[in-house]
Amino acid sequence: MSVDSELVGSAIVRKAKGLATRPRSSDAPRPAGATATDAPRPAAGHRLRGIRAGLVLAWLVIAVVIAWAIVPWLFTGQDPISGVPAEKLQAPSLAHLFGTDAIGRDLFTRVVYGAVNSLSGAFVAVTVGLVGGTLLGVLAGSLGGVIDAIVMRVVDVLLSIPGLLLALSIIILLGFGTVTAAIAVGVGSIAAFARLSRSEVVRVRQSDYVEAAFGSGARLHTVLFRHVLPNSLTAVIGLAALQFGAAILAISTLGFLGYGAPPPTPEWGLLIAEGRNYVATSWWLTVLPGLVVVAVVLSANRISHGLGRNR
Repeated sequence: MSVDSELVGSAIVRKAKGLATRPRSSDAPRPAGATATDAPRPAAGHRLRGIRAGLVLAWLVIAVVIAWAIVPWLFTGQDPISGVPAEKLQAPSLAHLFGTDAIGRDLFTRVVYGAVNSLSGAFVAVTVGLVGGTLLGVLAGSLGGVIDAIVMRVVDVLLSIPGLLLALSIIILLGFGTVTAAIAVGVGSIAAFARLSRSEVVRVRQSDYVEAAFGSGARLHTVLFRHVLPNSLTAVIGLAALQFGAAILAISTLGFLGYGAPPPTPEWGLLIAEGRNYVATSWWLTVLPGLVVVAVVLSANRISHGLGRNR
C-alpha cells in the first residue's frame, strides 16, 4: 500500500470517528414533558402574527367605515352639502383633515357622509348577486340534467359580457341613481355566485352522509336544507365578502362616470370625479377619497381571504 493511500485511509477513519462522537441535535436534552414537535417555529409564529394583525386591521377599517355610515355626525360637525366660499381649495389641516373643495365644503365631512351611499349600494349589489346566484346554483346543482345545462348556459352568457358594459346597459334601461347602479352591479355578479354555489352543492351531494340521508328515505328538500346548504355556503360567504369590495369599486366607478348619485349628494366616486379638474393644484380632492376607497376594498378582500382560510 502506498503512502498516499495510507494517509487517505487514516483521514477517512478520523472523520468517521468524529461523526460518531459528535452530539446530534436530536440527542440534546429536552425539558421534562417536551416532545419532538415542541420545537419553536419562529418563522411560522411571525407569519401567524402578521396574518392576525392584518385581519384585525381590516376589520377595524370596515368597522370605522360602517360607523361613518350609521352615525356620521359623531365624526364631524360640518355640513356635507353647503360650504364656505372663502375657504375653498384649502389644503389638509387640523381644521379640515381632507382639505376643502372648490366651493369650500369640508372634504372629510363629504367622505364620511358618502359612506352610507357607497356601503348601502354595495350591500344591495352583494344581496342581489348572493340571493340570485345562490338560488340558480343550488337549483342547477341539486336537480342536474337539463335544468343544470340550461342554467349554466345562461351563466356562461352572463360571464361573457364585461361587467361594466352589463351594468351600463341595465342603468340605461332602469335609469340613473345609487340603487339602480347597485342593482346593475349585483346582476353582474350573479354568474360568479351561481358557478361557485353549484360546484359546492355538487361536491357536498357526493358526500357519504348525503347519500346515507337519501338512502334512509329523506326527501330532496329535507336533505338540501339540512345537509347540503349548511355545508356548501362557507365558500359562498367568502365570495360575498370579496364581492363587497368589488361592488364598492364598481359603484364608485359608475359614480365617477356620472351614472350614480347626482350632485351634490356625497358619494365616493362622485367626489373623485368632482376633483379631477383640480389634480394639478389640489391633489387632495382626488387622492384622499381614492385612498379611502382603496383601503375599504383591500380590507374587504383581506377579510374574504381570512374566511376562505378558515374553511
